[in-house]
Amino acid sequence: MVEWVEELFEVTKPVIGVVHLKPLPGSPFFSGSLEEVYEAALRDAKALYEGGVDGLIVENFNDYPFLKSRVGPEVIATMSAIVRDIVKEVRLPVGVNVLRNDGIAAIAIAYATGASYVRINAYTDVLVTEQGIVEPCAAEALRYRKYLSCEVKVLADILCKHAYPLVPLRLEEAIFNAVIRGRADAIIITGERTGIEPNLMEVKKAKEVTSGTPIFVGSGLRPDNVKEYLKYADGAIVGTWFKKGGDVSREVDVKRVREFMDKVREVRKWGRH
Repeated sequence: MVEWVEELFEVTKPVIGVVHLKPLPGSPFFSGSLEEVYEAALRDAKALYEGGVDGLIVENFNDYPFLKSRVGPEVIATMSAIVRDIVKEVRLPVGVNVLRNDGIAAIAIAYATGASYVRINAYTDVLVTEQGIVEPCAAEALRYRKYLSCEVKVLADILCKHAYPLVPLRLEEAIFNAVIRGRADAIIITGERTGIEPNLMEVKKAKEVTSGTPIFVGSGLRPDNVKEYLKYADGAIVGTWFKKGGDVSREVDVKRVREFMDKVREVRKWGRH
């Protein structure tokens, strides 16, 4: 239910800023400098905090081309070190997303570092992607969470971006699978790819059929459209807009974060009336 979102983030309609990590050890474009990776991650995390976001999520965004399921121990170790530093340095709820779909690694990292939630791209959907057919991991993820006896929340993508369902799947079916059969703590709705907003009517429809499970918009939000989407969504995950020039490959721009969060505060104020 939505209550856990407001309790964790201590605000309605929370905005989660994305820390896009530089290429990590084991990926084709790793620079060879771990210090460069660590410094960039902390710099962006602190900039997002300074700009006023309500939470953070750390992901190995630049490890392309992605492995479709399990990542190597070097990725888990490096992300654990980074997430732990961010949890200690930035007093916000922190999440983990291990691309393309290593939900087990994400939960392990969250458990070991004190992070509060994970994002899983293929949770109950079977997806066709450039990595091949990515199979869902809800059963394994929830069993592993139970094994660790941890309270990490699962934010599950529905019909995830950069992917297509293996068989035709209506939005309502995908939501039912994730919420009722998969027991996700929240769902994420995105556009077709990074930086593209989802269909607004689909977000509205999702709100009508989720039975109180929180909905996050996971791509494409900007100051000019955030009010529309937050009429229906319970929160947002924002990455591209927060970067300098709106270029996802660049560092976080505090001014852009503040501009966006000013619009979000207007939504929250409107919602109290």
